[in-house]
Amino acid sequence: MQKMTQSATHEPDRGLRAGDVVEVRSPKEIMATLDERGELENLPFMPEMLEFCGRQLTVHKVAHKLCDTIGGSGMRRMENAVHLTDSRCNGASHGGCQTACSLYWKEAWLRRVPGPAPASSPIDLTLLETNTRKEPGPDREPRYSCQATELLRAAPTCLPFRDLGQYVMDARTGNVSPVESIVAFLIAFFNRLQGLSRRIAPRRLRFRDGLRWGFLEGKVVGRTPTAHLNLQPGEMVRIRSKEEILATLDENLLNRGMGFEEEMAWYCGRTARVQARVSKCLDEKTGKLLTMKNPCIILEDVVCTGRYNVSCPREFVPFWREIWLERIPIP
Repeated sequence: MQKMTQSATHEPDRGLRAGDVVEVRSPKEIMATLDERGELENLPFMPEMLEFCGRQLTVHKVAHKLCDTIGGSGMRRMENAVHLTDSRCNGASHGGCQTACSLYWKEAWLRRVPGPAPASSPIDLTLLETNTRKEPGPDREPRYSCQATELLRAAPTCLPFRDLGQYVMDARTGNVSPVESIVAFLIAFFNRLQGLSRRIAPRRLRFRDGLRWGFLEGKVVGRTPTAHLNLQPGEMVRIRSKEEILATLDENLLNRGMGFEEEMAWYCGRTARVQARVSKCLDEKTGKLLTMKNPCIILEDVVCTGRYNVSCPREFVPFWREIWLERIPIP
């Protein structure tokens, strides 16, 4: 890939900003931008996105970067893409995956409003459905391809925290305020120092034992506890305190294999409404559809904001174990 200068990468002359109103182009226009794999710049256009064609939506965040949840390499650089309000994947063409990822939209798939929209015409969309599948795995079970599984191809370049252009971009595009961008850099810098101290400093010299900002430390040695509340969509819950949740986590901040992160701790003590019970999700590394033995919960208006992760605009929807929640009466 050709190396780009910082000014060309972070300060495009013509680009969308948070708050801009756009119209999603017609299927025919979008198909004209796709290659034989149904992708533009290695980012798939998925069948679940067709329902938004012709609709006017607002740019929620400029997706110029993303966190690598596949290989854990940190932040990655994305080009010419945004997230739109109220546009998440429903998983209909991916085995009913319930992860509800925020969709990525290439700017070529959008037009600014106002602007004339060409008349739509019927088009064969078989390509999109065909490319939701990969070759079956060794177990012969289906493997799926979606934006989440292909993100490392769509965003191949690592973005180190010390690249100051990303923080300028966050503020200029309206993803976050200038103050929030500065705080994000300071937290990233602190976490880098904490990681360094864990590698080279004796334990007695570390600040808070070298923990990342948020200072989460699991308490359980051995098998972690579980609980079954049978929560249903529409019910109200209170997210338990950080101390209560830490008492359910092992040293890797896992409960029965599911992680709890600093971003989630920010919601501790708050109330929220249950949006859905989640039993199916795609493994981003393999594309295999996983079925959970113990369904998890997603909550309305509760997303990863990126405040502890250099303002990542991805807004992943966290999964909650029922043991981390308590049912409360509906007002």
